[in-house]
Amino acid sequence: MKRTPEFLHDVESYFVDGPSPLLTWETIQIVLLREVLDYAVFRTEETREINTVVTPESADSSEAIERVAFLASKQKAVESRETANLLRTAAGDTGYAPPEELCYLKDYLCLKCPRCALFGGTQVSAPRDDKAANIKHRISYSTAFSLAPFQEAEQAITFNAVDEDTLRTGQALGTRNTVRPATVFPSIVTLRSVTWKEFVLALKAIFHARNYGAETRIGGDVRNTVLALNFGWEEALTPLELCLELAACGEDELVDADGIAAILRDYGSIGAMPSRQKVCVGEDLETVLNGVRDVEIGREFLEAAYGDVESFRDIQRSR
Repeated sequence: MKRTPEFLHDVESYFVDGPSPLLTWETIQIVLLREVLDYAVFRTEETREINTVVTPESADSSEAIERVAFLASKQKAVESRETANLLRTAAGDTGYAPPEELCYLKDYLCLKCPRCALFGGTQVSAPRDDKAANIKHRISYSTAFSLAPFQEAEQAITFNAVDEDTLRTGQALGTRNTVRPATVFPSIVTLRSVTWKEFVLALKAIFHARNYGAETRIGGDVRNTVLALNFGWEEALTPLELCLELAACGEDELVDADGIAAILRDYGSIGAMPSRQKVCVGEDLETVLNGVRDVEIGREFLEAAYGDVESFRDIQRSR
């Protein structure tokens, strides 16, 4: 029997009692804007060029334009680490001792904490007879695309060195290709078959995350603003579709609750189960977001969240 907080009672049916290896259709899409507040570097190639892609200009135009691409992996890595940092900080603050203290990306995933249960993972060093070595992710990301064309979003910055002895500027050392401040990326984070506690952890990580991309020691500040929550039995919308629809509406419609809701309902109506869709915007959205902010990640919350993961692993081992 589900026991969700009061601020989630209207959407209680879209959460599961506990994580399970067998996924169900309950789906929650977090629709947000990622706004760059400082020069940011979104790149993956050795050429140090900003990632770009050619897309239609808008949903009602077939003309092609080049946009900056904010890769899904660059979003996920930051928010996965923020989730782990939150759990680690809360455990230290409350004196809670997790089953496995060491857990970090690339080198060692404990596969026993709420972050691992939500984001998934594989422990490649695990024995072959360990049937519980793999956890499938239940949170997914997609590449986000700048609303502005690449020519308006990108800026090359020349940097040089200063001699500490003479304080004179030396010759130019190179150029940084960056994304300008105020560039906006419509984005969507999708949760599937999650508990309400995992929903809270994911949103708190999104609220807290600030630094994205490369060279974050000197830039990369990003503000995440949640525009809507789409509850249902499927993914109604992708970031590319959202970007093209918003481009057709114009910048004045970016934070219009009715406009965002209309886009989500239009795309939800052509899905598999439109009758199951519930769009949360406006006052209803603020109620949920404020409720999430008010949730304390205390000892009771941690014990319950880690207990869910332990039960999940027990199910894996029993099969």
